[in-house]
Amino acid sequence: MRSHHEGHRRERLGWLRAAVLGSNDGLISTASLVVGVSAANLDPGGVMLTGIAGLVGGALSMAAGEYVSVSSQADSERADLARERDELARLPESELKELTNIYVSRGLTLPVAEEVARQLSAHDALGAHARDELGITDLSRARPLQAALASALAFAAGALLPLVMIKVAPHESLTVWVAASTLLALVALGALSAKLGAAPMLRPALRVGLWGAVAMGATALIGSLFSVAGPL
Repeated sequence: MRSHHEGHRRERLGWLRAAVLGSNDGLISTASLVVGVSAANLDPGGVMLTGIAGLVGGALSMAAGEYVSVSSQADSERADLARERDELARLPESELKELTNIYVSRGLTLPVAEEVARQLSAHDALGAHARDELGITDLSRARPLQAALASALAFAAGALLPLVMIKVAPHESLTVWVAASTLLALVALGALSAKLGAAPMLRPALRVGLWGAVAMGATALIGSLFSVAGPL
């Protein structure tokens, strides 16, 4: 009989979350910086320098934040596993009963639950408790370096669009070009992330686009109020 393999979207949640968050942040924050300094009539070289600084600083900030956050999760997982390992060594029968009760609560009859718990404990007691008591699996384990790298790369990828627009768009209408291209990219990214997660696409796309418009509108207003071409 041919084996049947089901690919579930849960497998994508880790990298999808980091990629979507990083790309959105890269697009919105860098585009907002570019729109703000462009509205302030900064020269093209200054606008580009601001954008590059935003890309580098933002990518490193995303990486650091993600690394710290996921490292805290990994520390908690390690502490839980160490505690569980100690309890298995000291109280094996109590832990076996605990595992049995978990399977009973999930619908197995007591004799079946006892047999399942006993066989799984004989094979890998810590793995059984990690999975069924603590909810820790290889798929869900925290990976700080992976999360940090994914966030940094995603941020940089998102931030590239405003930098490209600085090079190709007319400087006198740069604000409009950056804002329009960023909004289109944000809407597309929101729709893509929703599609990958098997969710309706319209609401996430509009939500991301709305917040991008708010951010760029705010920085454009501030830039125009403090225009370098205006009186000191």
